[in-house]
Formats: sequence, structure tokens, C-alpha cells
Amino acid sequence: MKRSEYKEQQHKKRPKKQRSLRKKITRFVFISSLLVVFCALLVLNIFITFSDVSALEEPAPRSTVIYDPSGEVISKVSNSNIEGVTIDQIPKTLIEAVISVEDQRFYTHHGVNYITMGRALLQNAFKGKIVAGGSTITQQLAKNAFLTQERTYSRKFKELILAKKIERVYSKDEIMERYLNQIYFGDGAWGIQRAAQTYFGKDVSELTLSESATIAGIIKAPSHLSPTKNMEKSVERRNLVLALMLREQYSSQQEYDEAIGQKLALAKSTVPDYKGNYPYYIDRVVDEAVNTYHLTRNEVLSGGLHITTEINPVVQEALEKVYADDRYFPKSAPDQLLQSASVFLNPKTGGILALVGGRGEYTHGRFNNATDLIRQPGSALKPLAVYTPALEEGYHMSDLLVDEPIDMDGYSPKNFDQQYRGEVTMYDALTQSYNIPPVWLLDQISIKNGVHAVERFGISLEKNDRALGLALGGLDKGTSPLRMAQAFSAFANDGVMEEAHAITEIKDSEGKVLGKWRGESVRVTDAEVAQQMTYMLQGAVKEGTAKKAQVSGMDVAGKTGTTQLPFEGVNGSKDHWFVGYTPDIAGAVWLGYDQTDADHYLTSTSSFTAPPIFAQVVSKSASELTTKEFDLSLIDEEIKELKKQKKKTKEEREKKEKKKEKDKKVKEFWEGIEKWGRSLFEE
Repeated sequence: MKRSEYKEQQHKKRPKKQRSLRKKITRFVFISSLLVVFCALLVLNIFITFSDVSALEEPAPRSTVIYDPSGEVISKVSNSNIEGVTIDQIPKTLIEAVISVEDQRFYTHHGVNYITMGRALLQNAFKGKIVAGGSTITQQLAKNAFLTQERTYSRKFKELILAKKIERVYSKDEIMERYLNQIYFGDGAWGIQRAAQTYFGKDVSELTLSESATIAGIIKAPSHLSPTKNMEKSVERRNLVLALMLREQYSSQQEYDEAIGQKLALAKSTVPDYKGNYPYYIDRVVDEAVNTYHLTRNEVLSGGLHITTEINPVVQEALEKVYADDRYFPKSAPDQLLQSASVFLNPKTGGILALVGGRGEYTHGRFNNATDLIRQPGSALKPLAVYTPALEEGYHMSDLLVDEPIDMDGYSPKNFDQQYRGEVTMYDALTQSYNIPPVWLLDQISIKNGVHAVERFGISLEKNDRALGLALGGLDKGTSPLRMAQAFSAFANDGVMEEAHAITEIKDSEGKVLGKWRGESVRVTDAEVAQQMTYMLQGAVKEGTAKKAQVSGMDVAGKTGTTQLPFEGVNGSKDHWFVGYTPDIAGAVWLGYDQTDADHYLTSTSSFTAPPIFAQVVSKSASELTTKEFDLSLIDEEIKELKKQKKKTKEEREKKEKKKEKDKKVKEFWEGIEKWGRSLFEE
């Protein structure tokens, strides 16, 4: 064979070999893909098979029992006072309304709507975070019954597995029944029967098309779409539900026209709000169980748990008694109740002994000012931001600080009394709450040290807080009474701050421990510094701005705080604070209006309002507070040095006053001579 013919033959053979290889690769990839898909489906089915959704068999919620430290029952909580209803009792129009707005393919999918889930995944990919879920009713049931509310892909995967399992175990009607009996409809209404009674004062079976659409519309955002809170938004949402029902052919045009034209007539709720003991404290317990121990609200409110807390019923009752007596509070504006909140801790453990989150009638889910309020603390921050880090830097209580007009790059603080004393001891600067000395001192020790100290004490700061205004508590946002009480508790505990908490232990209905408190102890300052701060803060109560916090026969230390109004031309203040402690208890008291404006503000200073509330609570709780005096044994020499300096300062002040008086008399004498001489000359 010629060489050229051989090459031509080889050239013809090559494509056949290449095609054969390509087929083999394609076949391999195809088979491999099938195997991967098969394995993935196998693993998925194993997860689904071994998932336990038997808890959905429990017909009614079980009360969770809450105890004090001695094991006495203080409260029982449940998410429903009404038994669940069967699917036969629920109007068909209500079920159709829920399906129209929440899950239009409910009866055709098998737990997961892959179209909406895919759409949600695309949205999340574009946003870079989870903003949409695409959950079906079955997935919502799985989430409410078994999972947390966090938005993560791992939680979404668990939700998908549980939803598929639920669909295998229960019929569509059973799923719908359990869903409507478990979800929250706002205004304290858990479950469809309670929602019907709360909003319309009737049994669920009696709901009209308009009322059914209204209740179905609430599910998306109960806090914002409840008709008792925002009728306009609720009606808009109802109308959307009715339009969807018309589109899905669940209602006729005539039924739609009639329902959309009906005015919602709300009934006075036939289901009472929670009226058990210590409602604000119980709110805190539920929130802590959810946020710290990662239980669902459903588990807490209907899981038959046993929760032991740090509450001291004597202190809690004393606090509630004070808050029930208007004599202890300034007169409110006619159209807005002056608000207040207080929280008291055990400095040795961080346990929350008592808590009241507001004034006026308690309602379910009310904003808790004691734990969630964020307001500027004013001068109550001075001990944390300035005086503690200054002592740590080597300053002493007896050191003299500048008290004269200053200008720090355009920042010129003024003392409240508009007076200047030249120099004052650190002790006097703190006890009398002068403003210039702490600003000057913060500049000396550096703002960085002040910021670090405040954050050590557990109070978060914003970028704008890193300025000299930090010395006076002028924060960009602020902090809560709970955080302030926790911070000051470190002074009562020789510099060790225990994390504030209400719960010590949670057990399930069978007695198995689900969680135990294991909080952190943080040494935020030295014991010697803590005792010096206590001595100075005790001075603020004995002879300074917090005199009204005094309790007979007991050492009290603390600091007042007053914040400025956010507008000019009015003599008053926005917030009043007192944060104080005895050897056995630390607490914070706040007063202010929910909305501060030209008609709603405090007319006095904090010295007259917050300290007496603290004193009343401590006085009524005296039987629980066994230690009456502070241990200041580490600072004997510092106290002696301060007393010497105070004596010296007093003598110098008296000498100056005498000289001033003498100079005045001499001046008056010469003015008299001059006047006499003028009169002789004129004659």
C-alpha cells in the first residue's frame, strides 16, 4: 500500500474512533448524573422517612408552668384558652380564603411548591441574603410546629424535609386543620377559633365571607394587619384576598361585590388578655426561652414546659405596687400617659429579680420598656464612660479636676447651674453631677479609653458616640434600663459583671432538662476601682443629686441622669434616669413619654422623679435584702486621702470667701471715701 493511501485510510478511521469516545463519555456522564440524582433522592427520602412529626397528633396546647427559685408556681402560660376546632367546624369560605392568599396550589402539590421556591431562590441570589421563602401552608405548619423563625438555608432544608413527611402522614384536610389551629392571628389570638372570637365575637363556624377574608389576610403580618391596630391596612388586605378568591373562582362576582362593600364590625373581644401574675416578667421569660434557648414560641406557649426563673416575688410585688400608685409619678399630659420602666437584678448572679415594662393597663405583647427601650442615659453614663476608666488610669477620688469654661474644638459643655468653681475633686464632680469636669477628664484619658470602658460594661455604642459628648451620656441611640442595671451591678459585685437573665432551667413535660443557665462572668474592672466608684456613688445619694434614693438603715449608691429635649425654646427634659444599688440589689428606673414633643416632656430634673421610685421599691423589699452596708475595706487609704483633700479644699474655699468678703469691705470703704470726697468738692 502506498504511503499516501495509508494516510487517507487512517484519516477516515479517526472520526469513527472520536465519535465512539464521545458516546462513551456522554453515556458515562449520563449514568453518573442518574446515580447522583438517585443517591440524592435516596438520602432525601431517608431524611423524610426518619423525620418525626408525631407532635402534630397532640390535640390541644399544654400550659407551660413557670416557677420561682424555691419551686413555687408563679404562673401558667398557654397560647390558647380555647380548644382547637375540627375541619368540619371551619367555614369552607375561610379555607378557600387562606388557600387563595397563602398557597393557591395547596391541593395539588405534595408539600412543596417548586415554582414559588425557585422564584424565591432567584430573589435571594440577587439580594445576597434570604428575603423570600416561597413556603407552602404545609411548610408553614412545619416551621411553626418544629422550627425557629431564623432565615437560613439549613432551616429551609429542614422545613422542606418536615413538609414532605407531613404530606405523607396526613391528608390535606388534616394539614389545614392543624395549620389553622396553631398559627398566630395577632392581638393574642392563637388559632382560628380564638381569632374569630377576638375580632368578631363569634364562633368560627359563623364567620361571613368578608370576615373570613379579613382573618385570612392577617396571617402574613399579624402585628401590622390586625383590624384593631390598623383598620385601613386590614381592609386593603381583605379586599386583596377577596379579589384572589374571585380570580380562583372560589366566589362569584355577586358575592365579591357584596363582601367588598361590607364595613368591618369589630366586636369587643370575648377572650381576655393574659391576666396572670407578673405579665411583664413572663414576657421576658418567653422571649428569653426563644432567643437564648432557641425554642419556638409554640414550644414555649403550648409545650407543657417547666421553667424555673430568678424572680423574687417580694421584690416583684413591691415594684408592681409602686407602679400601681400614681403618686410616685409626675402628672401626665391629658392625651398621653407618662411612661416608666424599672428592672432589678441580683448583682451576685445577674438574675432578674423583678421587672415592670410600662405604666397603664397591660396588654398581650405590649412593648417592654424595661428590656427593649433604647434611650440616651444622660449623666447616668458618667461613672462608666469617664470615672471608672480614669481611676483605672491612675487618677484618684481626691484629684482636682478642671471646672471652668472650656472649648474642645467647638464643644463647650455647661454645668447645669451655670456656675464655675475653678477646680473640684473627682468625688464632688460625680456626686454633684457637674458637666465640665468629666468632659475635661475624658479628654485627658482619651475618648478611646472611655469607649472601651462603656463597651466592657455591656453597652453597645455607635460610630457617632466616639466623641467627647460620651462623657455626658449623649449617645446617638442609647441603651435600655436592663443594660444600665447590669452595668452598675458590677460595682456592687467588686467589679465582676454577671449577665442578666430570667431563666435558670427549662425542662420538658417529661422532666428532661432542655437548657440550664450558664452565663458569663466578666471582670469589667478591679475590685478596688469598683469600691471607689461605690463610695462616690454613695456620696451622690447621701449629699448629691440622688438624695431622694436614700433608704433608712441601708447603704444606697447610684447616679441620676437627665437628657435634653430634642427642640429649643422649652425648659424641660426628655428622659429621667436613676441607676443604683445596695449590696444585694441593683436596679434602673426610667421615665419619659413614648413620643416627646412640645406638649409631652418632663418639666423637672431626674433628681425629683426616678430616685424616689427606686427607694420605695428597695424599702418595700427590705426583708429580702440582708446586707445593709457596702464593703469598702480595700480603699481605706483612698477615703482618708479624699477626706484630707476635702478638708483642705473647704479651708481654701473658706479662706477665699473670707478674702473676698474682706476685699468687698475694703472696696466699699474706698467707694465711701470717694463718694464723700466728691460731695465735698461739689459743695
